[in-house]
Amino acid sequence: MPNRLEGEQSLYLRQHAGNPVDWYPWGPAALDRARALDRPMLVSIGYSACHWCHVMERESFEDPETARIMNDGFVCVKVDREERPDVDGIYMRAVQALTGHGGWPLTVFLTPDARPYYGGTYFPPEPRHGMPSFRQVLSATRAAWDERRSEVTEAAERIRDLLRRSTLGPDGELARASGQPLDPSFAASAAEELLRRFDPVFGGFGRAPKFPQPVVLEFLLEHFAYTGRTPALEAVLHTLRKMGRGGIRDHLGGGFHRYSVDQRWLAPHFEKMLYDNALLAGAYLRGYQLTGDEELLGVCREVLDDVLDDFRSPEGAFFAARDADSEGEEGLFYLWTADQVDEELGHEAGRLLRRCYDVSKEGNFTEGNSKGRNILHLPHDLDAVARDEGITRPELERALAAGRKRLREIRSHRVAPARDEKVLAAWNALALRALAEAGAALDEPRYVAAAREGAAWLLEALAPDGRCLHQVPAVSGGVVPGEAAPGSAPGSAKGARILAFLDDVAGLGNALLSLHEATLEPQWLLKAVELDLEVDARFLDPETGLLHDTPADGEPLVVRPREVMDSPVPSGASLAAELKLRLGRLLGDGKRLEDAREIVDREVNGMRQMPSGFGRLLTVAQRLAHPPIEVAIVGDREDPRTQALLHEVHRVFLPGSVVTGMESGMEGGGTPPVATPLLEGRVLEGRATSRGRPTAFVCTGFVCRAPSTDPEALRGELAELARAQA
Repeated sequence: MPNRLEGEQSLYLRQHAGNPVDWYPWGPAALDRARALDRPMLVSIGYSACHWCHVMERESFEDPETARIMNDGFVCVKVDREERPDVDGIYMRAVQALTGHGGWPLTVFLTPDARPYYGGTYFPPEPRHGMPSFRQVLSATRAAWDERRSEVTEAAERIRDLLRRSTLGPDGELARASGQPLDPSFAASAAEELLRRFDPVFGGFGRAPKFPQPVVLEFLLEHFAYTGRTPALEAVLHTLRKMGRGGIRDHLGGGFHRYSVDQRWLAPHFEKMLYDNALLAGAYLRGYQLTGDEELLGVCREVLDDVLDDFRSPEGAFFAARDADSEGEEGLFYLWTADQVDEELGHEAGRLLRRCYDVSKEGNFTEGNSKGRNILHLPHDLDAVARDEGITRPELERALAAGRKRLREIRSHRVAPARDEKVLAAWNALALRALAEAGAALDEPRYVAAAREGAAWLLEALAPDGRCLHQVPAVSGGVVPGEAAPGSAPGSAKGARILAFLDDVAGLGNALLSLHEATLEPQWLLKAVELDLEVDARFLDPETGLLHDTPADGEPLVVRPREVMDSPVPSGASLAAELKLRLGRLLGDGKRLEDAREIVDREVNGMRQMPSGFGRLLTVAQRLAHPPIEVAIVGDREDPRTQALLHEVHRVFLPGSVVTGMESGMEGGGTPPVATPLLEGRVLEGRATSRGRPTAFVCTGFVCRAPSTDPEALRGELAELARAQA
């Protein structure tokens, strides 16, 4: 008999609809039930692509006796962390404070008024490796509620107080801006601290499990671009190459899995997330721009092609994730035996591919029932393999490409991991931005077209009444965006309109700015300005000056969350600071620049203590410490000569630069698309096309260079500026 999760919008919740647990979705019904029964709440938080979430479900939530204990002792609530990052963020912080670590599945016990008093992550069905069994945890937490109620409520109040204070600043005091200019050496110190954790053998940071950390990688690439300090560049390039050749990347599909369980990027947890691939595409793009390394370019293109092939909805939006498991086994879809490769490719072609991709009879993946199965990865130098085989490197690469194509065709007939087809604003923003920036830099119109199409549809779907939403309701279920799904009821999350969070609004604003810079189309800039105004109107606390993750009129929770550190994705605060910095420079708006500086300045202590958690905010701090390069192009947008100039602007990596444009004819007194100091004064005042030809104007440090109509001359000028930055 299905429980209350049947028909929920979230795939993750629907995956638990057949459990014998009497699950509630997060909402008023669950809270009212807990208060009415005076019963603690058991909140289990995860996401559809989470391998260990599935493990705990099979071991505990599908077990009738465990379910009986849960139902008798608690009001049980399932939360999709991607659908409700606010709820997840609050209780993750609580569990981290209680245990010193966090992760998913997240298991947290609450008083009936939603204050946490105990929690953890995965609990096994039997005691194991020093961990209690889940049944033991259930028994102990319920007994504490029944027998030591006052202790539990006191502990819950202490934890709530800790959560409240943690939203103010790292030491529990209100984080205040110093008002002093940022020292350029601040970013250098952060880069040095990050490089101390660099793995010189396998790349990346720290040991297993190892995450790609693309936001940190981009900060280090920008640090090199600004300073010319080669250790930062070398560390990132080594990491990008090792990851691109490793098993963490799907060598047939092109995209990346979420993280590696080992130090050398061989064995991943096989879930694929939209945000990882969008952010990694950007890191590989910047690496290519700085070096011209075709290997990095190839990975960038393959990642974006995988996003377009496997994550894109018919409407042009982007789905959230692919699961790690298929047919009940982790990674089965991606693994190969030596016999399978030989059977599909023939002995000689199979032998060559197996040699290059480390496919052996014994197998290189040892989890579960995986004897003899292999993860494709490239542990060997292909130049050396080609020499040993007596062929050229291009001949080897053509043979491998043919083999990969055939294996991908065969794989397409396997049972694929489930795809979570929720459409989230913040994650879509990352994908749109990656496509727009790569399309502009690589002169790849289909990437820009995909970004344009996705942005247009999302703006209509995410804000049908002008209010930005966190999630497009039931995109693939035939539900009109903005309307409730069939079966919606009070207290249910079915078809619920979840208001946008800070990272949704600020992230989308940044994506639209990148699309404006890629196309010079004014509507994207106008909407980015609107979104920045929404940041201030809905997320800024006028009393403290702090930005919160939830809107002021959002659902009241035990605390109003505020997370300034990056998770796998940039924090909402860092995205807001970046949006204000970019708009401030583009529009010549000193107030926005000061707001960006204040957001950064409040978090200086946190950035010093843990730079790995502040990659995007460090990037903003670094840009604030250097004057921007401003480029404006006057000319008809559809004119190939305008497009040639625009491509040269984006071909070179110029961190912190801003790009805008104006149709020819406006310079004679017409109204520009946005009336701004930049368009009216500093760059374009009195400017016009040169002899009727599209013209680029480049300024830096409030000094404008001679206008340029020649793409090659502009390329040289921008390359000179890039060298001067370093």
